[in-house]
Amino acid sequence: MRITNKMMTNNVLHNINNNKNLLSTLENQYSTGKKIQKPSDDPIIAVRALKLRTNLSEITQYVEKNIPDALSWMDTTESSLGVVNEILRQMNTYCNQGANDTLTAENRNSIVTNLEELKQHIYQEGNSNYAGRYVFSGYKTDTPLVFNEPSDEYTYRITEPLSGEDIRTKFKIVNNVDINQFDKADPDAFDKTMPNQIQIYRMRLGYGDLEAGATIEYTDGSTDAEGYLVKTALPVTAEKNSNDPDAYQPGEDEVYFIRETGELIFGKNVYEKLRKAEHIDVTYSKKKFDTNELRPEHYFNCTRTSEDGTEVLNFEKEDLNYNIEKDTRGKKGQEIQYEVNFNQKLTINTQGNEAFTHNIGRAIDDIINAVSDVRETEEKMKEVDKMLEDTNLTPEQRKALEGIKEQLTSEFTLRTDIMQAAFAGGLSDTVTMQDKVNTAMSDLGGRYNRLLLTQSRLTDQKVDFEDLLSSNEDVDLVDTIIKYTSAETIYNSSLSAASKLVQSSLLDFL
Repeated sequence: MRITNKMMTNNVLHNINNNKNLLSTLENQYSTGKKIQKPSDDPIIAVRALKLRTNLSEITQYVEKNIPDALSWMDTTESSLGVVNEILRQMNTYCNQGANDTLTAENRNSIVTNLEELKQHIYQEGNSNYAGRYVFSGYKTDTPLVFNEPSDEYTYRITEPLSGEDIRTKFKIVNNVDINQFDKADPDAFDKTMPNQIQIYRMRLGYGDLEAGATIEYTDGSTDAEGYLVKTALPVTAEKNSNDPDAYQPGEDEVYFIRETGELIFGKNVYEKLRKAEHIDVTYSKKKFDTNELRPEHYFNCTRTSEDGTEVLNFEKEDLNYNIEKDTRGKKGQEIQYEVNFNQKLTINTQGNEAFTHNIGRAIDDIINAVSDVRETEEKMKEVDKMLEDTNLTPEQRKALEGIKEQLTSEFTLRTDIMQAAFAGGLSDTVTMQDKVNTAMSDLGGRYNRLLLTQSRLTDQKVDFEDLLSSNEDVDLVDTIIKYTSAETIYNSSLSAASKLVQSSLLDFL
């Protein structure tokens, strides 16, 4: 085969170009620290880099944003629940003292004042927020759990789910002594009936100061063709004022609704009918809410209507169709979930109804009312004592006043018993709510620990993915320098060889 000068020149230029390309590639790797500059340089490395970068970006989002935000939210929740638990402990102490000790008027007033303050504080904790979002309000993070100020802008039509277990046996005083009826001109005309206790069957609703109109439905165990429990209507016999003489004395088949105190008083036969009912729905209306009262939309199925009737909003918390097989209400939870790992979500919020209940506030109200009744009787006794100091009293008047004082002494004893029972009820309610709060804290703690474990694992994974990405993309700098030096030497050698090759021509041999 004849080798021409042109062939030799082309080969030299081709080799020089290859050496220069290699030198350029190594120079780019040396200056950038990366194996490739564009996908076409090595498609396998490029595809693997895209996958690794995507995974690393997701892990970084979880580790640096989602998980810290979730932990902060849960820290805020845990802090609030811890405060609530401490408040309940203090409430428990006061109620225990009131239920077991013989208290002076000063002691009672001090305890009631402290309980009222603690009640306000415990509900204020329900408005805890993280970064402007209320942590106990479910999906409604822009709506506080309790009213921050008195409100009568809307009327709520509330359906409160209860059961036969919510009907409690209580005692009330009848034949209270009214000293205003004492007439010095006719002292014998004063009613000499001694006060006495009666047993009542009471269901305490979540709120007091209600509007007119309440309806009751309950299930008695009968089912329809689809297996759902049939709801039976129970008519309210009358609406009463708590000051009415017969407000707490319904007939055996009657139901009284006391609006200002939010109570349903059942006759004996009605109580026997309802005491084993697992589902009792009481629907009522409320317009006036005080500061720190729980907002109904976070707890009950309700409809909110503006004063002019133009705005109507429905809030649903439960499915009120009762299936006999499940024998339970279908809860409509509002769980806020964060994605904390690949295809893994974690609930970060604790809903208000899991930790804050109406019962504790209503129990404190019962205690305040009972203490007020005792204080009222004490004032009447002081007034009678003052009247007895009058030296101008006739024997008939003095005898009548001494009889009134005996009646008041009996009333005081009975009301003191009821007051101590109210303290005992508060003691029970605080223990029950403490159990509820502790359960919520335990659940939160379990999720918190799970999140910490996830964070630890993802942090390790992040380091592993960074190593894999570096191994895939980054060059070994020492190896690259050696290769670059070698390629530079080869390139210079090829240039030198080429310069010697083209020096000779045909004229040199003529």
